[in-house]
Amino acid sequence: MSLKVISGFTTCCTVQHATCVWHLSPNFCPSAWLALRDPMAMERANLLNMAKLSIKGLIESALSFGRTLDSDYPPLQQFFVVMEHCLKHGLKVKKSFLGYNKSLWGPLEMVEKLCPEAGEIVASVRDLPGLKTPLGRARAWLRLALMQKKLADYLRCLITRKDLLSDFYESGAVMLEEEGAVIVGLLVGLNVIDANLCVKGEDLDTQVGVIDFSMYLKNDIDDYRSEERNGQIAAILDQKNYVEELNRQLNSTVHSLQGRVDSLEKSNTKLIEEVTREPSAEKRERHHSDESPDVENELVVQVSMKQEMELAMKLLEKDIHEKQDTLIGLRHQLDEVKAINVEMYQKMQRSDDSMKQKNDIIARLEEKTNQITATMKQLEQSDKDLLSQTRTLAMSFVKCASTDTEHQYKLVKDISF
Repeated sequence: MSLKVISGFTTCCTVQHATCVWHLSPNFCPSAWLALRDPMAMERANLLNMAKLSIKGLIESALSFGRTLDSDYPPLQQFFVVMEHCLKHGLKVKKSFLGYNKSLWGPLEMVEKLCPEAGEIVASVRDLPGLKTPLGRARAWLRLALMQKKLADYLRCLITRKDLLSDFYESGAVMLEEEGAVIVGLLVGLNVIDANLCVKGEDLDTQVGVIDFSMYLKNDIDDYRSEERNGQIAAILDQKNYVEELNRQLNSTVHSLQGRVDSLEKSNTKLIEEVTREPSAEKRERHHSDESPDVENELVVQVSMKQEMELAMKLLEKDIHEKQDTLIGLRHQLDEVKAINVEMYQKMQRSDDSMKQKNDIIARLEEKTNQITATMKQLEQSDKDLLSQTRTLAMSFVKCASTDTEHQYKLVKDISF
């Protein structure tokens, strides 16, 4: 167990329970000091503080990006780790055929009975083929609830039934105290972010849930590097969004042109039907042409109308061919935009890999610099020790020598130089 004091706070890290304990010094607040003497109360306070830091950091980073978060986003991964520790706090040990274990899936599975809307999530978790342990199913449930933006609502339904939670938790657990209600209230703020998590292909059974405190204790160099990297990623994502928007506009244009082509084809079919009916009408007009001269004039009019209809039909066919050529060109442009989109995504991945390599090189260089500095300090110290030993030997030699004073002075002077 390691103990550190930081600006009035005492940090106590217990390895067995994987819980970082923060408690105030006695001179900070006497009433709070007396209240935090209970280990369970200290653990609840620490988990509440970690939940505040995790949720605040996740919301701020997500809003700064303004993008949909995925499974590889580090603040999102740490949020799930912190939530897992909060839900595990004070769990009762259950006896099974394989020994004793703490099942986190039990209380989360019970949400289905308290809130019927959660039945879809529970059914999806049960149907996932890769999950074999209750812990893996609980982690999948948390991710699906966050994607639905219902995590706060489901946990609120759960903490209101303390009579049912007492079957799963010991007295003094986070879920049975007011800290649980505070954490649920903080989770409401996560409804402003969008998450797209792939639960099916992720190994949730064997993941190790360790809180990374370095994310919340950053120095100026880390802030500068993260800002620079965030700027590069934001520029790439802006280009990607521009290409996607252009793609959506082209798709809408293609759909509208397709609708116009369909309407022109329908009108063309109607015109063809009308033209096919014209010859029979002409025969009837010729049969009655001898009876009246007005019939001949009407026949001339009908012939001219037929010619106009044929001309209109040719123009419509020409327009249809032009629209089809335009549609083919737009489809080619759409394929090019998709290729640009894929290329931009690959560039973003390569940029992330190069940033990771540069960070590793910088860390190794800093480590080598520290080693060289320590070696130089050791050499300087050894030089000082050797000089002091030389002077001591010179003085002792002067005292024991039997030569005259001038010879002794010359000898001391030579040795000192």
